[in-house]
Amino acid sequence: MPHTLPQALLHQARTRGSAIALRHKRLGIWHERSWSELARDVGQLAAALQERQFGRNDDLLIISQAHPEALLMALAAQWLGASVTLLDPDRDHRALLIGLRPRFVLVQNLDALQQLSGHSVIVYLDGRGLSQHLNANLIAYADLRTDAPAPPCARQSDATAFVFHAGSALGLTHAQLLADARALVAREQLSADEEALAARVFAASGQARYLLAPWLHAGFRLNFPEALATRDTDRRELGPTLVLGTRESYARLEHWVRERLPLPGTVSHALYHWALQPSESPVRRWLGHWLVRRPLLDVLGMSRLRVPLLVGPALSPQSATFFAALGIRPGHWQEPAARLEATDSMLSQSA
Repeated sequence: MPHTLPQALLHQARTRGSAIALRHKRLGIWHERSWSELARDVGQLAAALQERQFGRNDDLLIISQAHPEALLMALAAQWLGASVTLLDPDRDHRALLIGLRPRFVLVQNLDALQQLSGHSVIVYLDGRGLSQHLNANLIAYADLRTDAPAPPCARQSDATAFVFHAGSALGLTHAQLLADARALVAREQLSADEEALAARVFAASGQARYLLAPWLHAGFRLNFPEALATRDTDRRELGPTLVLGTRESYARLEHWVRERLPLPGTVSHALYHWALQPSESPVRRWLGHWLVRRPLLDVLGMSRLRVPLLVGPALSPQSATFFAALGIRPGHWQEPAARLEATDSMLSQSA
C-alpha cells in the first residue's frame, strides 16, 4: 500500500500505466498524459530539483492558479520528502512571505513574482513581462530538466505533504490525505472512470483532501481548464462526473443560471417553474426533465455529474432547493472549524 502521494502515483503507473491520468486544455485543445508518463515527468522534475540542492528538509512554495505544471512540481517536491506550501495567487501575501522567506518558489507569472524578495530560487510558468527581472535564480519551468535518473521516492507517511495559511499554518501529512482519500472513495463509490475538473487545484485543504488525494488513490482522470475564466465553458465541453465546490461556488452557478432565465410573465418562465416543482406524476417528471432540467444541466456542464461534493458550510436553503430540483444533492464533507476560513476563501470559484 502506498505511504505517500508520489508512491500512490507510482502505484497507478505500475497498475494502470497506459490509462489517462491528466488532461489539460491549451489553446482550445485538450492534451493528455498517461499515468506512466506522469510518473516519468514527476521523477525527472524531482531529479532536477535535487540537482539544485532541494531536498527533504525544504519546502516548495507555489503561487499559481490551476495548472498541471504546478501539480507536477508539488509531487516532485514530495517525491524528495519535502513539503509544499500553497498560496492563492489572487491575494497579496507580502506580509506572510516576509516570515516564510522561501528558498524555492514556483510562480505563475509576473504578478506573483513581484510579491517575492530576497534570493529565492524561482521557477516561473508564464514569462511575459519578466525580461527585466531575469537573473541566475529565475528559471523557466521548461528549462527545469536533467538527464539524471529519478531519485528514490520518499516513504515517510508522517511527513508533511501540504501547508496552508489562513490565519495560522495548517499542515497535512501524507497519511492524513490518503486516509481521507480512502474514506471518500468508499463513501462516494468513486472509480477509475470518474472525470474530475480541477479549476483551482488543491489551493485549499479541501482540494488536497477531496480531489488530489482521491485522484491518486482511485486513479480517475483529472482535467484542468484552460484558464479560470474558461472554467464554465470547459466544464460544459468536458461533462465531468465529479465536481468539488463550496457553498459559494454552487451559489455562483445558481446565480449564473438565474440571470439567464426567461423574464417573469412569459410562457417560458412559467414552463421553467412548472418543470422544477416536485411531482408524483411520471409523465410530468419526464416532460420536465427533457424540456427544462436536462437543458439546464447541459448549460451547467453537469448532465453527466454523478458525484457532486460540497466542502465547508452547507448550501443555503435556496441553493439546496435549486440544485435538488435538478437532481443534484452534493455530498457534504465538513471541514474542521480551524480549516473553514481557508476552504471558504480559496475554493470559492472552484466548481
